[in-house]
Amino acid sequence: MRSPAFDDYLKTVYAHTEWQDAPITPSQLAAALGIAPSSVTEMVKKLAAAGLVSHVPYGAVRLTDAGRDRALAMVRRHRLIETWLVREFGYAWHEVHDEAEVLEHTISDRLLEGIDARLGRPRFDPHGDAIPDAAGHVEREPFVLLADAASGHSGRVLRVSDRDPELLRELEAAGIAVGRSLQVMASGILLDGTSVTLPDGAAEAIWLTA
Repeated sequence: MRSPAFDDYLKTVYAHTEWQDAPITPSQLAAALGIAPSSVTEMVKKLAAAGLVSHVPYGAVRLTDAGRDRALAMVRRHRLIETWLVREFGYAWHEVHDEAEVLEHTISDRLLEGIDARLGRPRFDPHGDAIPDAAGHVEREPFVLLADAASGHSGRVLRVSDRDPELLRELEAAGIAVGRSLQVMASGILLDGTSVTLPDGAAEAIWLTA
């Protein structure tokens, strides 16, 4: 059964463990979706009954194989649309998430395939998140969160979280972009060899090559 609500839950569960290993809890799921915990509890029961997640009361929520396949299909839609909006319509990277949230539930599979082909089958979206291919395969390099990077570590910016549009605007103003070289120093951060001051929250929102 195709259900936008199901798809949003599955996509959120997948995204939570994409860049770290701890599974999502119902309270974290409620916070991420902006939904009351009681509503999340009922929906998780429905997802479990449909064979899409595994869950025990008060425990973490994990995707089943079927749930992961469905989540990857929605993640693919979302990230291709974000990439399309940036490349074809000139959207900024902080503007695309909400638009993609709407469009991912409405465009046809045929249009999605056309978008993928027109864009040259991109592997990553504007924030550096991997775009699953049509078979659900995901490509990702070894990574480290900036907050966990040791002094002296150098790497390319792999990914910037799109959770906070205002932070994305501030990071863009500071020169942060996927692919740029960043070095962690005891005295601060060097971006392509130049010292920069990053906004609050940046260390928890930027991932580098390991």
